[in-house]
Amino acid sequence: MSKLLKPNGYKPQLDLQQTELAIKKIKDFFLSNLSSELRLRRVTAPLFVLKGLGLNDDLSGVERPVTFPIKCMGDAPAEIVHSLAKWKRNTLAEYHIPSGFGIITDMNAVRADEDLDNIHSIYVDQWDWERTMSREDRNLKFLRKTVERIYGAILRTEYYLSEMYPQLTPFLPEEVHFVHSEELRRQYPDLTPKQREDAISKQYGAVFIIGIGGKLGDGQEHDLRAPDYDDWSTPNEDGFEGLNGDLLVWYPLLNRSIELSSMGIRVDIEALNRQLALQGKEERKKLFFHQRLLSGELPLSIGGGIGQSRLCMILLHKAHIGEIQASIWPEPMREECRAANIPLI
Repeated sequence: MSKLLKPNGYKPQLDLQQTELAIKKIKDFFLSNLSSELRLRRVTAPLFVLKGLGLNDDLSGVERPVTFPIKCMGDAPAEIVHSLAKWKRNTLAEYHIPSGFGIITDMNAVRADEDLDNIHSIYVDQWDWERTMSREDRNLKFLRKTVERIYGAILRTEYYLSEMYPQLTPFLPEEVHFVHSEELRRQYPDLTPKQREDAISKQYGAVFIIGIGGKLGDGQEHDLRAPDYDDWSTPNEDGFEGLNGDLLVWYPLLNRSIELSSMGIRVDIEALNRQLALQGKEERKKLFFHQRLLSGELPLSIGGGIGQSRLCMILLHKAHIGEIQASIWPEPMREECRAANIPLI
């Protein structure tokens, strides 16, 4: 279990009933804003998918999906989703979504291998979105523009909330800073990737780190990514590699950075082949999703996930994600939270 951060003299700005109402307001307002900003249509999402289709998100490749047999299908194994990164792209094709438009859904997942702390939970809820794009837009300019539009929706939600609850003083900066993970490594060569994230986020308040998944100049990745959704290996116009990244903000209450979104331009056929080879996972080419992509049946796309509980947590100035969502926490953590005036749902 990870170390619990306990802000000195912490007192929730909203009580439990006010918090529940505010969560609903945030989710409704942000969803409406983001959908309008990116031209996204709501779709229904699965909680689980059949094992062996290649549709589940492999995250960093070590997390075990929760699996169960389906009795009426001969005990065929199903997996609770980790996220919908690949399922969404398949859905764009099934729904014939044209370029410039996309889909968005409420994704609920169970990540049983998660290390629990203030911002990590077994239960994961996020807005999963995916947008069809043209080949001409597979560049950093388009990625940055999309990130700025998402961040703009976050800022509007923060302002909307502060109008209803004046005690929630806005703290997010007006603009998001962009940096490549290799630039970040060179700037802080003696720090770990997590320490670099904290350092750059504290400096700028909000930052998008480009190029998550590929090896950097020291032979190590900034963070791990599966090879078959985000494009982290294509050379970009800044002279580095990668068309994906993470959006982080500095959270003064916990004195740390918090990742709100992981997103990016998705692999095309060339990038998929390259990344599968780099990670030694070329056997995945036999799977349903990968065969569809390699045969040209899936559109080019950009997409990502935005943490619902995390966004609510920072906008409501909460110290623990368990103040936003109902999940399972170790009893020692619950006892620590009670002593620190952190009321877990």
